[in-house]
Order: sequence, then structure tokens, then C-alpha cells
Amino acid sequence: MQGDDGERRDDVDAVAATWRRDGLSEPLIAMLEVGKRAGRIAMLVQQAMRPALADLGLTYAEFEVLTVLRREGEPYRLRPSELTRSAFLTSGGTSNVLQRLHRVGYIEREADAGDARSRFVRLTADGLRVTERALKAAGDAHEDVMARVPERDVRAAADALREILLAAGGRRFR
Repeated sequence: MQGDDGERRDDVDAVAATWRRDGLSEPLIAMLEVGKRAGRIAMLVQQAMRPALADLGLTYAEFEVLTVLRREGEPYRLRPSELTRSAFLTSGGTSNVLQRLHRVGYIEREADAGDARSRFVRLTADGLRVTERALKAAGDAHEDVMARVPERDVRAAADALREILLAAGGRRFR
């Protein structure tokens, strides 16, 4: 859609107009717009991925855990606490996901030879196969969602968001 000035507008611009009307400062409005737009893009990609993941019998959280393990490289294993951090899940959420993935045979739990109190989570061969299929589906979903966005704009947005994350990403919240 276009505004009265001929510039392209999205739904977030309409919300930003109400923030201006309510007296929020321009720097704060820009920050809110970044969060809203990043959240909307993430939601669009997740919605595009959902059918393919469902066909594979996976939820988005399960996909995240599998891909975190896959990124580790062989032997595709991490401690549950490392998985929780890397997948941006709660410990309870991770526990539920791990139980389900273990039940369907996509992960194994193995003892840590160096610490009897600790265990590792490791991808199985079946887990690696389903992860590869899910990663292909994720790539297809991203390409579908971003199909009409010029490559240079995607690159510029990725670079700008990296700078924002580097500046703000070290914060921890409860």
C-alpha cells in the first residue's frame, strides 16, 4: 500500500502513526518498528514452514533442536543445557522436545564419560535424515517468503539486524 506522499507503507506504518499521535519519540518508534517487522517476518517464515514440518512429524521447536544438533557437526551432540541456550528454549520446553524426539528415535541420550552426572543428546541416523529434509523445507519456505524481495535488500536488512543484535544481544532477561 502507499501513503499520501507516494511512499510504500505496511501495516507497521499504520501502528507507528498511532505511536506518533500518542507522543512517542521518533527513536523509540524506530526501535518498535524494528521489533514489529522482525517479528512479522519470523512469523511469516514459520507459517510457511509449518505444513512441511508437519508432514515430517515435527513442530518448529523440534526442528530448532534438531538443527542445533546438526550445526554441531559430527558426532552431532550437545548437553541439554547447551541445546536450551542455542535453541532459545526454556529448560522445560527443551525437556519436552527431547522426550518427543527420543520417543520417535531422532535423538539418543548418552552418558558423558568424563562426568557421570552429565549426559549428552545426540542425533541418530534417522534424526540426521529428517533434519536434512526439514532444512530443505526451511530453505524453500524462506525463498518463498522472500521471493519478491531484492537480494540487495535482504542482504542490507541482514547486515543491519546483525549490528542491532551485536549491540543489544548480550542482554539476558528473566
